[in-house]
Amino acid sequence: MTDVIDRLVTAMNAHQLDAVTALIHENYRSVQPAHPGRAFVGRDQMRANWEAMFAGIPDFHATVTRSVQDGDTTWTEWHWSGTRGDGQPFEVRGVTLFEIVDDQIVAGRLYLEDVERQLVGIEDAVEALSGRRPPTAGTGS
Repeated sequence: MTDVIDRLVTAMNAHQLDAVTALIHENYRSVQPAHPGRAFVGRDQMRANWEAMFAGIPDFHATVTRSVQDGDTTWTEWHWSGTRGDGQPFEVRGVTLFEIVDDQIVAGRLYLEDVERQLVGIEDAVEALSGRRPPTAGTGS
């Protein structure tokens, strides 16, 4: 894991908004390709987002399960967890690709999703995606 990601995780887990913000470039660019409406530019919006996250999830905790650096890009697999202020569980998993230049995160591509609470089997998921239910494996149908 890179030093910047290590410091980011430490600051997030300590809910140190100023320390998180200090790692973000003022013109930070954020995109979530699976959710294009969530794109934004700027450190101020990132700070506002995390201020709300820390307030809404008082026991927010981040864990990095894997991290790989490729040039200026750091690929990181995350597990975020906690309990929202309304008592609902919070759990997110996914991957971020952060572009890091001069010890600041200048851009991020986030592929993070809520962990499903109601389990859906693979056959149901394929049917929901394609409109067709796959045959049961091993039956030859």
